Amino acid sequence: MAKDRETKSIKKKYCKLCFEKVGFVDYKDEKRLGRFITDRGKIVPRRVSGTCARHQKQLTTAIKRARLLALLPFSSDYYR
Repeated sequence: MAKDRETKSIKKKYCKLCFEKVGFVDYKDEKRLGRFITDRGKIVPRRVSGTCARHQKQLTTAIKRARLLALLPFSSDYYR
């Protein structure tokens, strides 16, 4: 089993926002913010999404602002 782990290639995660050369994440861009929210309305963490620290902080503040202005949902209607 140890040999299987060594031969398995691990894909390096990269920041999609740095790749697209986004300077600042805007709270009005619902499509971009929607990629970083799960179906239950949770913010996707850095280790899963692969974003850098600077863009993750901008994402969280933008998502929270968009939620307050009712552009994004706080949670889904899963339990209704």
